[in-house]
Amino acid sequence: MSTALATTSPSALPEKFANPLLQIKGVLAQPAVRRSLPMALLVALIGAAALAWIMLSSPTQKTLFTGLTDADKQAVTSALTQANIASRIDEGTGALTVDEDQFSKARMLLAGQGLPKQAPGGYAILDQLPMGVSRAVEGERLRQARETELARSIEDIDAVAEARVHLATPEASVFVRDNASPSASVVVKLQGGRALSQAQVQSIINLVASSVPGMKPESVTIVDQMGALLSKPGGAGADAGTDARLETQRKTEDKVRQQLVQLLTPLVGAGNFTAEVQADINLDETQATRESYDKQGALRAETGNWIGNQANAPTTPGGIPGALSNTPPPASQLQTPQAANGASGAPAASPSPVAGGPAPNPNKQSDSFQRAYDLGKEVSVTRQTPGSIKRLSVAVLLRDPDKTRRTAMEIGQITDLVKSAVGFDQARQDQVTVISRKFADATDATAGPAWYDNAWLPVAARNGTAILIALLVLLLGVRPIAKGLMKKREEATPALSAPAGDGSAADGAAAEGITVHEPVSLDRLEASQTVDDRIGAVRGFTRDNPARAALAIRDMIKADAK
Repeated sequence: MSTALATTSPSALPEKFANPLLQIKGVLAQPAVRRSLPMALLVALIGAAALAWIMLSSPTQKTLFTGLTDADKQAVTSALTQANIASRIDEGTGALTVDEDQFSKARMLLAGQGLPKQAPGGYAILDQLPMGVSRAVEGERLRQARETELARSIEDIDAVAEARVHLATPEASVFVRDNASPSASVVVKLQGGRALSQAQVQSIINLVASSVPGMKPESVTIVDQMGALLSKPGGAGADAGTDARLETQRKTEDKVRQQLVQLLTPLVGAGNFTAEVQADINLDETQATRESYDKQGALRAETGNWIGNQANAPTTPGGIPGALSNTPPPASQLQTPQAANGASGAPAASPSPVAGGPAPNPNKQSDSFQRAYDLGKEVSVTRQTPGSIKRLSVAVLLRDPDKTRRTAMEIGQITDLVKSAVGFDQARQDQVTVISRKFADATDATAGPAWYDNAWLPVAARNGTAILIALLVLLLGVRPIAKGLMKKREEATPALSAPAGDGSAADGAAAEGITVHEPVSLDRLEASQTVDDRIGAVRGFTRDNPARAALAIRDMIKADAK
């Protein structure tokens, strides 16, 4: 045996040490390791189950604060520990987290104690300015203080959780063409499920623009935490018309709907009807100006002159008195004067002789007059304000009573009431429709949340999953290993043999099909004659007495070494 060991060891050792797998197999093949391997595997499975339990049973963490200083972290952690609130600090990001179900309690607790103690902001920064700072540093501190104060003012709005303001104020220049107007950017973080209306956005724009000298409202940009642009380009004038139209339409529809609710609630009961209103609003602004004059005016002033007929004019006596001077003038001849326009300064037309009227003056040859008339002037300005209803459509759905249906007369009466309430006008082609039907079964509004929306469900799911994993580990891992250990222990225990000459136990075992090994003693080893019998006896002895066999092999190795 020593010769065999000496011949196989030199060739096996290099390969054994060269291959790590052989080393591992050699270690695992050792009897002590093989006996302790099931126990080690059992401990490993129990540790894995415990780790899974810890990971699954621990509640979800929620970030409480980020970016805190070390002093604030220590103060906040101490306050939470005194209140029996578990907290953790992420080593990577430095964020302070607590259990999700303890988040609100922790926030209120820390707010009551004034934690964390943030750095001074707003105009309190100016109190820490040392003496002798430069003008540039003083200007930056002033700008920072103004930004902080504006952010705090914006955070007072209900829908705004956090706000940051960035002001861009260029330096003043003595040259007018080089002066640039200041601008501002506002980043708001809204509350969960909340949104800013256009009126609130415009209020923030006006607040920031009014706080900085020379800033215009269109120079203010507002962005939310999702990157959406809340302020419209160009300030309030870009989509102000569209927003005004939608707002007017919404108010009109709400007013009509409220009238229907007040009318139908006492009649059919709350929840037994539904009404929808569609209003077509005329939002076009019309302005007209009209001027009118009287057809006949009153004569205010008249100026002019007329020229007489010299041929027909009577001559005065002249010359040397005598017979010739006393001669009568020749007979006059009637001549029609030329027409003239008195308003334009041209000779006015002499009035033609009419029956019963005064005869024309025969001595007038032509006349020229300028006449001024007082004309009546009327100026009418008509302005039609927007907001009139062009068309109104109303639909009302009534719930049928139980086991009955409304009659046509009853529906007609309700239709007439609805028309009177909404101001029905046939000229506008208004439409009012009232029908009565069975309503679908609606979920009771007073019922609590669904079972899958309860807060205890995630905790129960985590705990149930952890328990299930632990049971699987025990049933599929620990139990087979324990059974294997018990079986090996039973096999290692030497079978009890019956007394000599009494073959009842052996016969009973043989009858049951169980193989019973008879213990091998040293006398049997010495009594063996053939090699096969001796090898079988040695195997039986080693199986029944492993400790004594090991001692015998050790003594043999020591004897060969000597």
